Amino acid sequence: MNWKTHLTKTLPVFGAVGLLAITAGCGMTGTSERSEYTKVDGVYDDGYFVRYSGFFEALPTLPPIPSHNPMSPEQVDLGKMLFFEPRISASGVISCATCHNPALGWSDRIPRATGHDGQVGDRNTPTVLNSGFFTAQFWDGREPDLEGQALGPIEADIEMNMPLDEAIARLEEFDAYKRVFEAAYGTPEITPERVAKALANFQRTLNTPNSPFDRYLAGDLDALTDSQKRGMAAFVDNGCTACHTGPALTDSNFHAIQVPGSTDVGRFLVTGDEADRFRFKTPTLRNVAVTYPYFNNGGTETLSEAVQIMGREMLGREFDSRTNADIVAFLHSLTGEMPQIVPPALP
Repeated sequence: MNWKTHLTKTLPVFGAVGLLAITAGCGMTGTSERSEYTKVDGVYDDGYFVRYSGFFEALPTLPPIPSHNPMSPEQVDLGKMLFFEPRISASGVISCATCHNPALGWSDRIPRATGHDGQVGDRNTPTVLNSGFFTAQFWDGREPDLEGQALGPIEADIEMNMPLDEAIARLEEFDAYKRVFEAAYGTPEITPERVAKALANFQRTLNTPNSPFDRYLAGDLDALTDSQKRGMAAFVDNGCTACHTGPALTDSNFHAIQVPGSTDVGRFLVTGDEADRFRFKTPTLRNVAVTYPYFNNGGTETLSEAVQIMGREMLGREFDSRTNADIVAFLHSLTGEMPQIVPPALP
């Protein structure tokens, strides 16, 4: 089931006020009935499911849709055009998709983002996958939602480097864009608010349900390997779910950590509060195996290294090699079905 089919079926139920996609992915039905599994209170159990599955949530097909920005196919299509549009950058060659590349886990797989005139940013590019589930955006949480996040990179001198009024004027040069804005919003006016809302709506469709772990949570006890099940148990038993929680495995809160090579003071730059020095938003673990390198400075190349750093810095312990390997295996099970997006033909 793609997002359009889900949206069409769900809108009549929830209306334009807010679309809560309670369907936990696609095709996740059935129960493992192999002889080695036993029933516990009517539920098949492999020695892990009953004890550990309650610590997690499956990823729905769509995130909650805010009442101030109801979703329509026309708005999503407009947002897709804007996401891939390089002419709203000063150079005319950088778009949102430059750093959030669909072929690279909707990130860029380099330590720190490269933007206008070859400038290198201070932080690693986070993936936009499942970002509609976050209640804080950017590493420092300076915006609460996708609508607030959408316009910042266009204006940032180190990213797309185009004043917003110039970006709007450039879009207004194309009659085709006026027609698409009219289809999406009823009138042809191109405004910053509409640009932000369209981009946000497109990004809310970039979700990755039906990972092996989601299928496991739905009762397919064969969806995970033995190593992945041990890794899930170690993940819970070592306290990782204190921060990596919810359907996107992030609490969207901020925690102090200084990873190797980083001098970034994090959320302190937003709040000026000493208590926020070196605090960063908990990154999502969904699709973490394909969104390397890791941490705010992109200075950690492998998941194995990242797991060991998290154990040391956040939990005060060193994982043995088997535990590390099992947690890494579990993290690989969080890679879901990637959105099937065809880059649009632009006017």
